[in-house]
Amino acid sequence: MPALARIAHISPAHFARTFRATFGETPHRYLQRRRVERAMFLLRESERSVTDICYEVGFGSTGTFSRTFSDIVGRSPRTYRKESAAVDVPTCFTKAWTRPSA
Repeated sequence: MPALARIAHISPAHFARTFRATFGETPHRYLQRRRVERAMFLLRESERSVTDICYEVGFGSTGTFSRTFSDIVGRSPRTYRKESAAVDVPTCFTKAWTRPSA
């Protein structure tokens, strides 16, 4: 975030406040949500392990990944995978239906 604030020529604190006012979430939470969205796709569409997906989407530990995923999605990554049956629907609809709320 400090790099983005420098590019915008404002302080990191002002950048964070403005980002939250504009998008309704902090830059950190936005990044977490986007990582979780990518993980949701990989859990639905691949057979890769939860650990592999955790590191691929940018989390540094499986504990943080599982806790953040559960906070955003409302269930654990393993439970999400079990409950998400592959449906023959265009990806754009799947993304819209499964997008986690902030």
